[in-house]
Amino acid sequence: MSEPTEGRPAASADKTPAAPSVAVERTDARPDRPLYGEYATPEEQRARIRQPDATWALENGQAVVPESPGPSRPAASAPEKSPLVSAAQPAKRRGGLADRVITIALLGYGLFAVLSSFVALTDFPTFANMWMETVGIDGEFTNFAQGRLWGTIAAAVFAIGWLITAVLSWRMLRRGRITFWVPIVGAVVSYLAVTALLLVPLLGDPAIAEYLTRVGS
Repeated sequence: MSEPTEGRPAASADKTPAAPSVAVERTDARPDRPLYGEYATPEEQRARIRQPDATWALENGQAVVPESPGPSRPAASAPEKSPLVSAAQPAKRRGGLADRVITIALLGYGLFAVLSSFVALTDFPTFANMWMETVGIDGEFTNFAQGRLWGTIAAAVFAIGWLITAVLSWRMLRRGRITFWVPIVGAVVSYLAVTALLLVPLLGDPAIAEYLTRVGS
């Protein structure tokens, strides 16, 4: 039997033993050194974005002085023309002026020729007699029906040819192109077409046909 232990404090039965010390393993996955901008406050991030030099100041514990906004850039203006280009434009206009004068003069002469020919071709018998006298053909023009018909057609073709030439010349002058050759080409083409039309009544006249036969034999 155990002796009673008087005078000794009895051990408390409900006293729990101390928990053994266990090393708590770090569950924080953060690196020893934070990444750039990871733990920066929003103010610091904005300061670094606006002013890249603020990184050094913040790391050294200095206050960041905000930069004053610079002057706004002026709107991009249209590129100025080079003086050489500006000086070359008047020279181009002077060259175009001579071309315009020549073209207008040729068109004016062509219009006068069209009006004169229109009067003569509509009175084809008189025109044919004058032509026969110039060439040296004896007799008078008697193919009146064909003369009036083909003379009127030739006069109309002559007028249409000049009108087309004038329109083409005007359009080319407005575009700044060399145009003096257009009235010349138009006149040549119109004269060839009118000559072909006038040969029809002339060759159908008996006096002219006899003359050609005599010359050809």
